[in-house]
Formats: sequence, structure tokens, C-alpha cells
Amino acid sequence: MAELSPALKQATPVLAARGEGIYLYDEQDRRYLDFTAGIGVTSTGHCHPRVVEAAQRQVGTLIHGQYTTVMHRPLLELTERLGEVLPTGLDRLFYVNSGSEAVEAAVRLARQATGRQNIVALQGGFHGRTMGAGALTSSGTKVRAGIGPMMPGVVFTPFPEPYRHRCSEAEAVRFALAEFDQLLVTVSAPRDTAAIIVEPVLGEGGYLPAPPEFLTGLRERADRHGILLIVDEVQTGVGRTGRFWGHDHAGLRPDILITAKGLASGFPISAIAAPEQLMSQAWPGSQGGTYGGNAVAAAAAIATLDVVRDEKLVENAAEQGQRLRDGLRGVAAQHPVIGDVRGLGLMLANEFTAPDGTPDAATAARAHAAAAERGLLLLTCGPHGNVVRMIPPLIVSADQVDEAVGLWGEAVAAAV
Repeated sequence: MAELSPALKQATPVLAARGEGIYLYDEQDRRYLDFTAGIGVTSTGHCHPRVVEAAQRQVGTLIHGQYTTVMHRPLLELTERLGEVLPTGLDRLFYVNSGSEAVEAAVRLARQATGRQNIVALQGGFHGRTMGAGALTSSGTKVRAGIGPMMPGVVFTPFPEPYRHRCSEAEAVRFALAEFDQLLVTVSAPRDTAAIIVEPVLGEGGYLPAPPEFLTGLRERADRHGILLIVDEVQTGVGRTGRFWGHDHAGLRPDILITAKGLASGFPISAIAAPEQLMSQAWPGSQGGTYGGNAVAAAAAIATLDVVRDEKLVENAAEQGQRLRDGLRGVAAQHPVIGDVRGLGLMLANEFTAPDGTPDAATAARAHAAAAERGLLLLTCGPHGNVVRMIPPLIVSADQVDEAVGLWGEAVAAAV
């Protein structure tokens, strides 16, 4: 009898039978508030009628039109639609299936375009589990352990972490940028450095927003040294942070943008975007893939972009994100074990800390489990597993936010 790999660990005990909007239902038809969104994927909620209709219509006409063999209309339309929301000048797109694949495509492009080999990644960043993307990942050793040697040419620089280092945000930014400057004179000379890759908010690393001054500091240094700036928007893109792109909070333009997760409401599609002059430097044959730009996924992505625009979900993420943040801070004020509440938009985290300042993963795990028992599905993250994150679909309402905060308060009270 075949079974799933024992390495796959389920975060909640739920066997999902169906989903509708912000809710998941198990086989006994018990309803759960889904504040995981499939790790930030179901941006328009579960089975949004417009996404379902678009996918069903496409399934009946063309499921797979392999895009280096033939072209199909959904991919052309999706490219045109993304052109309306991408940063000015990022006018060429290459599609694959997952965030990891898109990260590797971005690295390949950066190395080919610059003729340089090194990639600077941020400590605590998560970029995927494939060998190249895993080499860029330091959110936890579980991604890298037991598979070395990793892809060479990757160096790490600190991410500003005010809470961890018990300092102000300005001090954390100064330290991180100074360490990056030191890296360029001690480890990876600018002439050897192809790109910097950064998440606007660390995802698996603990939901730490990058201060705007840090991102603009990286942009300035990249420009000074001819280094490309790759912004990994796999989790932060398509409205998640209360802006369409997470880097919009810093008012800069990346050289290469990576998007996935929330782009198609659950269908697998990802992409990198870059200016024509840069994308044209990809070597012949270096971009392709059997399933990339799948017609059904592209149709779902078009419908997702329509829903995000028409239902003003970016604005809703900002509004409900503030409401959720305020509610979480209210819970934290009653329970000192929650040392920090942080995030942007509907990408928020609760960090559990013991009285001596060390990470408290045990209480975080109890609170996470207690929330699921009460019908609120959440995820943990952070290198120590002591951060409980909340990433509801962008359609979440004020009433649903308030319900979630109430359940969270009960769960924390039961855990401490």
C-alpha cells in the first residue's frame, strides 16, 4: 500500500473536503477560518466564482499548450494584464510553475547578463527548496541540511532585525548596510557580484518587514556597483502587504521581480519580470519548461487580477491588515509571552519569547494547536518555530478579522 512520504508534516489536523471564500470545511462539514491561505496562495479566497468559471471555461478549450511549441491566448492576455501592474520598465516576462523555479530563473538571468558569479542573499531569507533556490535560503537549516555541497557563489549578509537585536529600526538598518558594505570588500568583490536577492518581508524567516531605508540602501549600492537587485515577491506580491507589490512601500524599482503564490488563486504559475534590455541577455535555450505558463493557470491568473482590481482587494488588505494588527496587539498586551507583533498588510506575525528573551517555540506550538481546535487555522515560521503567522485571503472582512482575533485570544490564553 502506497502512502505519502513521512517527511511531509501537516501543520493542522484538518482533512479538507471543500473551500469557500475564507473558510475550509472538513469531511464532517466543520468550518474553519483559514488564515493560512495555502501559504499565501488563495488570494481571492477558496473557489472564487470568477476564478472557477475562468478555469472551467479554459479546461473545456485548451488545457496544455506548451509555450515553446505553440502560443495560446491566455498567456498573451496575462502578460498584457501584468504589464498594467508591474513596475515601469519591467516589460518582459518569463513563466514557470513555482516560486523556486522562478528564483532559479532569476539567478540564471542575472549571472548570464552580468558575466558575474556571486549572488548576495539575506540571512533569514527563504527562496525555495530546489538546489539553487535552497542555496539562497537561510530561514532554517531544514532546507539545507543533508544535501551539501550547495550551489557555489552564494554569500549571505545580515537582514535588519530590531526585535532580535534589541535596537531601534534605524540602528538595525545602519548595521545591516554597513555589514553589506563590509561583505563587498572582504568576501565578494563588486566585479564578482551579479545580484542581490531580497524579500520585502522575510517569509519563512519570521515575517520581518524590510525597512524602506534598507531596501533603498541596497538599491543605491546595487546602482553604484553595477549589481542587479532581484526582489522576491513570491509571497508579498499581488496585494498581500497592502500595496500591489511589497517593494512599493520603499518606492524603488527592482531589476528583476519574481512573482508566484497569490497570482492565480491556487493554480501553479510563477514568473520573472525584467526590462527588455536585461531579459534579452538570457542565453539562447536558457528559458523554457514543459508546464510553464499553463493555459488553465494563466486563465485563473487573469481572473484573479480582475477580482483583485474590481473588489479593491489591495485596499482591503491594507484596511483589514491594520484592523488585524490592532487586534493582535491587544491580545499581546494581555500576554507578555508575545514579545512582538509585526508585518505589513495581511501578512502578520506574533513572536513568542520567554522571560529571559529566548525564543519560546513550545508556547507558540500550543497556541497554534489551540487555535486549530477552536476553528482558526494558522502557520508557524521563524528559524526557531516561535512565530505564529496570519495570512488570510485578501477578501477577509472586518467581522471575520474580529472573529479570528477573538479565537486567537482564547488560544493564547489556553497556551500560556
